[in-house]
Amino acid sequence: MSLSPTRRRVAVVGTGAIVSGSHLPALRAHSDRVELVAAVDVDQERLDAFRELAGGSVAGYTSVAAMLDAVRPDLVLIGTPPALHRDQTVASLKAGAWVLCEKPLTLSLAEYDEIAAAEEASGAYAAVVFQHRYGSGAVHARELITSGELGAPLVAHCQTTWHRDAAYYAVPWRGKWASEGGGPTMGHGIHQYDLLLHLLGEWEEISAMAARLVHDTESEDVSTALVRFRGGALATVVNSVLSPDEVSRIRIDCADATVELTHLYGHTNDSWVYTPAPHVGSDRATAWRTPANDVPSSHTAQLGTLLDAYDNGTRPPGSGQDARATLEFAAALYKAAFTGRSVHAGEIGPGDPFYEAMHGEYPDWAPKERA
Repeated sequence: MSLSPTRRRVAVVGTGAIVSGSHLPALRAHSDRVELVAAVDVDQERLDAFRELAGGSVAGYTSVAAMLDAVRPDLVLIGTPPALHRDQTVASLKAGAWVLCEKPLTLSLAEYDEIAAAEEASGAYAAVVFQHRYGSGAVHARELITSGELGAPLVAHCQTTWHRDAAYYAVPWRGKWASEGGGPTMGHGIHQYDLLLHLLGEWEEISAMAARLVHDTESEDVSTALVRFRGGALATVVNSVLSPDEVSRIRIDCADATVELTHLYGHTNDSWVYTPAPHVGSDRATAWRTPANDVPSSHTAQLGTLLDAYDNGTRPPGSGQDARATLEFAAALYKAAFTGRSVHAGEIGPGDPFYEAMHGEYPDWAPKERA
């Protein structure tokens, strides 16, 4: 890790549960490298409560523009509802600040490309929160898979089977295409299949189904997909908010071993299990054990990696084409589900309705006229 020449001045936008419960502890864990100087929230009472919780001399604002003009922070952490992410990220980039924004970074590929243009114009970078990539267990698994140590990846399963009730969807912006971008494909399972893509690399083709089985929402409450990766592996992906027995799980069967991750909202080294194939010797399998240093997946771990990139003047992980690939996967899953045909990587671009919005002008409710 690089030594930071100075503490970075940080502002948070949104002061709800994700910021107070995850971003604030991450900032405190890196207090030798960052200083929280400002917070923004349209709800004055919530803003005041956060400033008291944060302590110190955190300035309060009810406008992002006013905060950026007055404070000129080095880094902006965004934890607002998804429909606000694009404009708040672009404004922060234009002010010269780096950005770490909650998922999804944008509601569409079109919006994402607006952020890419703002990055290029400003020289600053915007990364999306995909904290499950950053625990020591995930780093170790990726090294083993990409190096070929476990043999060629062959079969994979990616499962986000969670449960959300009607009260959850009573929050006005949830379950709506224009404000959330989609259902569990965009808001829940995206963490797990982002990690799957991080472990297996580029995908080539996807077919899918999506349904609204229980909740009275605009978007789906379950989706399933079959995916072919460029390396040849085949995978299943399930995203659900209908599952009483909640679990987040990735399993990858390679030629020489099966690697499994089982957790719910975060993992440690013990969450990862390696099972050698019968022909693999015990000495080799012993070397696969997760490292002694146990770093949980967390906002803290991702923030540390972003600060390293800031200090080194390099693009942070989880930004640029790296982050766009995960959003493209979501758009392709929706297109495959709503059109009833397989979708190939790279085919969704300007002029495609799924470039402009995840629903691609299909529901209410797909499938209807399938292409």
